[in-house]
Amino acid sequence: MNKAAIIVAGGKGSRMGGSIPKQYLEIGGKPILMHTLEAFFNYDPNLTLVLVLPEVDFPFWKELCKKFSFDIPHEMVVGGKSRFQSVKHGLDYLDWEDGLVAIHDGVRPFVSQEVISNGFEEALHSGSAIAVVPLKDSIRKLTDDDRSFYQEREYFRLVQTPQTFDLKRIKKAFDVTELRHFTDDATVFEHQGWQVSLIAGNPENIKITTPEDMEYASFLIQKKKDKYNFPRFKG
Repeated sequence: MNKAAIIVAGGKGSRMGGSIPKQYLEIGGKPILMHTLEAFFNYDPNLTLVLVLPEVDFPFWKELCKKFSFDIPHEMVVGGKSRFQSVKHGLDYLDWEDGLVAIHDGVRPFVSQEVISNGFEEALHSGSAIAVVPLKDSIRKLTDDDRSFYQEREYFRLVQTPQTFDLKRIKKAFDVTELRHFTDDATVFEHQGWQVSLIAGNPENIKITTPEDMEYASFLIQKKKDKYNFPRFKG
């Protein structure tokens, strides 16, 4: 079974306010994007990794790989003007007839091995697997006349990536004109009339977007280091 992961990293990081796009900012001594690629490589070293970047970023990324001695094998694909177009370019690169593909945000470096594995397993069974987590806070629905109404949070989920699919079906789904309601890969898949399957995501799998996210990411990196460096004593 052919398996791939498309890592989409075309953001400009405007909400971060930095001089370089957020995917290249460092946490734990290396760029965020390298942590993300490592997560999928550690799941399966034979996984085909497709990194979708703006073409203008190719030289900079190659410099970073050299600077940080980053040698995880991956293919680079030119991104599009939107996330939809970038994912489509990544899918077009895969010339297999059959297989599975996980589509993941480059700035979600804390996806767990369990979520990646469960995504491929569910997609093999049902054709799709969308990582989600439950809401913790109460929510309200706003109306056009400035009113709001309570909503039962038990019926809602926060959507993450990876979103994993049968390759043939997701390629067909992306062979359409881009629409405004295509907010993620699941909505593109659903546009074909297909129901998506949900799997449990992991709460740490945040999308790093703001300076506050960077602070939390640094905490998670340190927590991970402490876990593996914790002294163990024999009784």
